[in-house]
Amino acid sequence: MHPALRNTLVVILSILAGGLLNGMIIEISPKLIAPPEGADLTTEEGLIAAMKMMEPKHFLLPFLAHALGTLLAAWLIAKFAATRQTLLPYIAGILFLIGGIMMVMILPSPLWFTLSDLILAYLPMAWLGIFLSGKKR
Repeated sequence: MHPALRNTLVVILSILAGGLLNGMIIEISPKLIAPPEGADLTTEEGLIAAMKMMEPKHFLLPFLAHALGTLLAAWLIAKFAATRQTLLPYIAGILFLIGGIMMVMILPSPLWFTLSDLILAYLPMAWLGIFLSGKKR
C-alpha cells in the first residue's frame, strides 16, 4: 500500500477509535459518578443548567475521556503510520483540541476545567502517544 494512503487510513481510523473511546467514557460517566440531584444530562439545555451544580468530581471522567481518546488516537497513528510517526499524531491532538474548543463554546464549564482540559488533554496526550509508541525523532 502506498505510504500516503496508509497514513491517511491510519489517521482516519485512529481518530475514529479515539472518538469512540471518548464517547464511551462520556456515556458511562454518569453511571460511575452520579450526577447532581435533579440534573438532566440527556439534553444540551439540561447539561448547561447542571453545570452550576457540578462538583470537581463530575469533571474527572470528561477530562479522562478527552485525554484518553486523544492518547489512543495518537498512539495508534505513531504505531501504524508508514511515515512521519512523530508528526502525524499531532493531527489527532489538534483535531481533538478543536473539538474541545467547540465543546467549551457550546457547553460552558468552570474556568479551571476549561484551562486544564484544553492545556493538558490534547497536545500533551499526542506527545505521550508518540512516546509510548517507542518512536523517536
